[in-house]
This record gives sequence, C-alpha cells and structure tokens, in this order.
Amino acid sequence: MNALQTLGVRGHTSVPPHILPTLVLAQFACTSLWFAVNAVMPDLQRDWGLPASAVATLTSAVQLGFVAGTLVFALLMLSDRFPPTRVFLVCALLAAMANAGLLLVNGRLPGDWGWLLVLRFVVGFLLAGIYPVGMKIAASWYRQGLGLAMGFLIGALVLGTALPHGLRALAVSALVGSVPWQGVVVAVSALAVCGGLAVGMLLPPAPVPVGARPGVAPIQIKALGMIGSDRLLRASVLGYWGHMWELYAFFVLVPTVVASRVYTEVAASAWAFAVIAAGFIGCVLGGWAAQHRRVVQGSARVAQVQLATSAGCCLVAPLMLVAPLPVFAVWLLLWGMTVAGDSPQFSTLTAQNAPPAVVGSVLTLSNCIGFAISVVSIQLFVAAAQIWPLAWVLPWLALGPLVGLWALRPLLRVGTSA
Repeated sequence: MNALQTLGVRGHTSVPPHILPTLVLAQFACTSLWFAVNAVMPDLQRDWGLPASAVATLTSAVQLGFVAGTLVFALLMLSDRFPPTRVFLVCALLAAMANAGLLLVNGRLPGDWGWLLVLRFVVGFLLAGIYPVGMKIAASWYRQGLGLAMGFLIGALVLGTALPHGLRALAVSALVGSVPWQGVVVAVSALAVCGGLAVGMLLPPAPVPVGARPGVAPIQIKALGMIGSDRLLRASVLGYWGHMWELYAFFVLVPTVVASRVYTEVAASAWAFAVIAAGFIGCVLGGWAAQHRRVVQGSARVAQVQLATSAGCCLVAPLMLVAPLPVFAVWLLLWGMTVAGDSPQFSTLTAQNAPPAVVGSVLTLSNCIGFAISVVSIQLFVAAAQIWPLAWVLPWLALGPLVGLWALRPLLRVGTSA
C-alpha cells in the first residue's frame, strides 16, 4: 500500500489511499466478463454441441465489440461529457446484464448462435467504458509513477480475464459439488455489478481534469500520421501491436495447451486460471521495475525483457510440450507472466512519446488496431490448432514479439524511462 500512496496526484502530495485499490479491484471484477464464455466453453460444447471453432468466434466477437465501443466512446467523448466514474458504473451494470443474458439463450435452437455473438459483442462494446475509462480515472489522479499505476490496473484486467477459469474449477470441484455452468455466468455478472458500484459510489471526482492523458478522448485523424512519422512513437505503437498478436491468441489457447498434459476438468481449469493470472505478477513487477532506474532503464527496457522472454517461450514450445510436468508448469507460468507484463509499459511509452495534443487519439487508435490484430491472430491460431499439432502452431506466436523487439530499438537507444 505504501508504494501506491507515494504516487503523486495533481495538486496534492499524495493520493487518498483507497483510490487505486478500489480501481484495481473494480477492474478485476468487471473485466472478468471478458473471458466468461471461454471458461465454460467445454460445458457449452457438450450441452449445445458447439464446434471447436466456437471459442475463436465468440472471443473475436468480444474483441470487435471492444474496438467498436472504443471508437464510439471516443467520438462521442462520453467520459469527458459525463463523470468517468458514472460512465464506468453504467457500463459495468449493462455489461453484467448482457453477460447474464447468456442464460436466456438455448444454444440448441436455430438462430441462437447469432444471439450468442450479439451478446458477446455487446459485452465487448461496454468493456470500452470500463478498461480505458479506468485508466483515465487513474491517470487523472496520478502525476508520478503512471507506469506502476498502469501495472496494477492492467494486471487487474489480466487477473479478471483468468477469474472465470478459477470459478469454473471451483464449480466442478469436490469442495462445492457440481455447479452448472450457469452458476459461473451468474457469479461473473454479480462481480461486475459489485465492481461498478465500487467505482460509482466510493471514488470522488478527480482533483483536476485529465486533459491529454490515457483514456477515452476525441479522435483526431492526424494522430495516424503522427504514428507513421514520429520515430519514437512509431516504435512504441509497433511494439504494442506485436504484443497484441501474441497476447489474446495465447489466452484462448491456454486451455488447449493445458489439456495436452492435464486430464481432469478441475485441474485443467485451475491450471488455466494460474497461467493467465500470472500476468498480474508480470504487470506489477514490470511497473515496479520501470520506476527503479537502478534496476532497469525504464519502461522500454521492461517491455524489451518481457517481450523477449515471451518470444522465447513461444519458440521452445515443441520441447516444453513433452518436458517433465514440473518443467512444463514453470514454462507456462513464465509465459503467462511475460506475455501480459509488457502491456502497461507499452501504454506508458505511447502516452509519453505522443504529442500532448493527440495523445488520447493515438492511444485510442493504437488500441483499436491492436485489438483488431488480436481478432486475426485468434482466428488463425485456433483454426491452425485444429489442423496441426500444438508443437507446430505455438512457435508462430513469436512473430509478433519478434517484430515488437525490432521496433523497440529506437526507444532503447535513447533510454526512454517511465
């Protein structure tokens, strides 16, 4: 807690101690909606006869919803016209309702596949009022240590992404008996409601408007030109896009990778939770390291180390898939930690290197294109995993991180730090 309290706030020497913990817990609770269906996919495939490719299609619907939502929120300037905490609250409540709407759909009936896609798209659309708006709220309070604050916030998103797998492991464990998949859906929706209420009721207005800081901001098309013409900005954005090629495809493939070595439902879901949740540790440790220049040279170096490590994990996959179980487990946990741990630093680098007048537009457009890239990689790798062995498929995830490492070189040369 001391590390959080020492971060600066505009016009004040310290932040009220409950600000960031409340935001972190709310992000964790609300972003559990992101992969709620992925966690219960084995149940849906069994009960509704969904094809193996359904996980890619439904995940892509969420991603496309998020892209559309981010653009709409930015164009309408909703978090500028209305208090960001209220926007967060309303979106959390509506997203929870859309997620719970899955209970009203019977996947065996004609036309229900379309409703599944619509509901997941709506959840993704509303997440655009949760994840970026949460970053905007944090940035409005914190003047110093934005990289560390982003580490906690994006780490909470990763932990929320993992949570449905943990809930499913608990639901089918001997501890509570066999709970239908509907129980997991209800639990995730209830958590999202609690997260929204926490932000809406417990967080006061920020002391000074954010202005040009991370979050939803009006889009200026000239920001695309800035990305192409500014060397340092281009480096951070291309690095982020390379990271996005790997990140969500990895999240989607984790259950398949785990199932290659773990054969019970409880163990497979628990492993999937642990592997994805390890990203929280990577995000927080990366944020801490970026703050301590004696440890590393800021956000660029943290991003480089984590990106290189995750690329290495991709490339050694053929060996690790047949390694002894303890080695296999360490490899997956290290991969889970580093595949997500560089994300906060890319957000920080982009915010630092974009011109102040267009930083909001740069972040919005960078995120939109990054999530669009994730749709392509999810579809490609899930389809490939149904045709070829994982040992042939997983190394190709390294293409994104390798491109990102090549792109980061200008930032490393100038020693950009958080």
